[in-house]
Amino acid sequence: MNRETHLPHFREHFYRRERRSVPRSRAFVRDALAAWGVPGRRGDDVVLCVSEMATNALLHGVPPGRGFRVMLWLEHDGVLRVEVHDSGDGAPRVRPADENAESGRGLLLVEALADKWGVGPRNPGKVVWAEFSGCCATGVR
Repeated sequence: MNRETHLPHFREHFYRRERRSVPRSRAFVRDALAAWGVPGRRGDDVVLCVSEMATNALLHGVPPGRGFRVMLWLEHDGVLRVEVHDSGDGAPRVRPADENAESGRGLLLVEALADKWGVGPRNPGKVVWAEFSGCCATGVR
């Protein structure tokens, strides 16, 4: 099924295993949200979550020579779904916050900002996804 013809709004992009892929994925999502009319505060939440999910994919889920894919779509009911696909093993999980740690808070942010999130299988690897309600877009009804 070609999702581009069956969903009101759909975009995807592939990123190589390199540091500049995270800011590029943020810009990609920010551009899509602006084009779809997603409001500022909710859009900022989505961009922050994508940044965290892309960073996790890059650091933990992308072996050398591979990359990750960001997919997002906005349904007629205003629910925005974001997926980050990578080919790494393991399932990310929320860890208790450690005040002294310099990292490890990404999924805590996703859990706090998204309405739902989870991890699904992919061959090879996994899909980390998040959903955000109330993302009304111009022309989406």
